[in-house]
Amino acid sequence: MTRFAKAGTVTFVSTMNVSLPQELREFVDGRVDHGGYGSTSEYVRDLIRRDQDREQLRRVLLDGASSVPGPVVDDAYFEALRDRIRSDD
Repeated sequence: MTRFAKAGTVTFVSTMNVSLPQELREFVDGRVDHGGYGSTSEYVRDLIRRDQDREQLRRVLLDGASSVPGPVVDDAYFEALRDRIRSDD
């Protein structure tokens, strides 16, 4: 395991080997060469983080879909908010 110091914390990084068919390897190399990534590892880390973000968004959306409906958000709702702000001045 490799240790990296970052802003007062120590992060342990482990190595993972991935086997890819030549077509996918060429795609990844192209993304690294022309997609603004410094290395294959950086590209893969970005893909994993994006996947984590999608999972979190999915959980939030499902939680919202299963929650009780909130107030109707229409022009009257926003006007009431504006009135509240004006009265707080």
